[in-house]
Amino acid sequence: MNDAKGSAASHRGLTVGIIACAVVAVIGVALWMVQLSGGMIQTGMRNLDSWGFYITLFMFFVGLSAGGLIISSIPNAFGMKGFGDISRVAIWTSICCTCVAIGFVVVDLGGPLRLWELFVYSNLSSPLMWDIIVLSTYLILSIVYLWAYRREDEGKMSHTAIRVISIIALVVAVGVHTVTAWIFSLSAAHEFWHTALMGPWFVASALDCGTALVLVVVIALQKAGRLSIERSSMVNLAKMLAVFTCVDLYFFACDLLTSGFPGGEGADVVAMLVTEPLAPFFWTQIACMVLACVILFVPRLRTKGGVVVASALVIAGVFCKRCEILVGGFQIPNIEFADVANQMTITNWDSGMSLLGYQGLVYWPTPLEFGVAAGVVALGGFLLLLGLKYLPLHLKEKVA
Repeated sequence: MNDAKGSAASHRGLTVGIIACAVVAVIGVALWMVQLSGGMIQTGMRNLDSWGFYITLFMFFVGLSAGGLIISSIPNAFGMKGFGDISRVAIWTSICCTCVAIGFVVVDLGGPLRLWELFVYSNLSSPLMWDIIVLSTYLILSIVYLWAYRREDEGKMSHTAIRVISIIALVVAVGVHTVTAWIFSLSAAHEFWHTALMGPWFVASALDCGTALVLVVVIALQKAGRLSIERSSMVNLAKMLAVFTCVDLYFFACDLLTSGFPGGEGADVVAMLVTEPLAPFFWTQIACMVLACVILFVPRLRTKGGVVVASALVIAGVFCKRCEILVGGFQIPNIEFADVANQMTITNWDSGMSLLGYQGLVYWPTPLEFGVAAGVVALGGFLLLLGLKYLPLHLKEKVA
């Protein structure tokens, strides 16, 4: 009887979450209409910092998406024991995050017609176009992957076919994040971005934040009585998250040591992160990820609550890293006075020409950007909760 009550409560909770996300999404759409009517000048982006909060979140959600799909694909691709229903949840989470990432591309383009022009006048030599193509393929493949799992549940698809799809999904998931990294790393004019380690950075971050998101969703479903999983699977995922987080920190440390070593050309980049305007993001990232590793490596702390806290810390750390990457690429100008300096080209013009020294952050989102971003994220939450409630993801509910 208690289990039945818990199941009913979880259904009500999902319904409340769906309604709340829908309301926030509608408000976000209304704010986007304001942005469309008034133009992109209402955002904090300018000629000297042409990407901002939207592209930061695009990077972030592509990572969440790719990480989830990689985690669900690895066991099948290599013939290992899988995570059961966790894989189905991971795929659906990946699909929702991909939709959010595409949503941020749309709102950043400045208008819906720009999306049409992107394909009509596409430049196939541009990494931006590569990313659009790979991301579209990735979304379609994720949907096919989930459909294949359902066919297997019905006995209409062999495990061999699932394994083949898993291998393709694994390659595409790594590819989509690598191509996203190339958009930045192939920009030679931006010192912080122009590094061969950008690809490994992105993939490592995708693995840890994607695994963290899957863990949070799975534990929430288990707490609500909608998913039954073995403790060993949870422990294995938590250990994988710890390893992925350490690898992420390792890649970051390697690049910073090489750049900041006495005589290195990237000393200004390291200073920007460690002691200058981006220091709050950098030290928050390090603190969150180190604390998460401590929780995940100590068995006594690796409880369900501890794993949720550690996962949230990893997600927060990766988000800070995305902010560092995006803003850091514009923070240090390679060519002084490369553009006309006025209020239309510099975000924070309140102090006039004094900001040309880049003493502070060159970019900060406006309230409108925060509102539109909240709407796009809420749309993803709406899809996620709707799917967890109504899609046949093979979740095992406890009944009286």
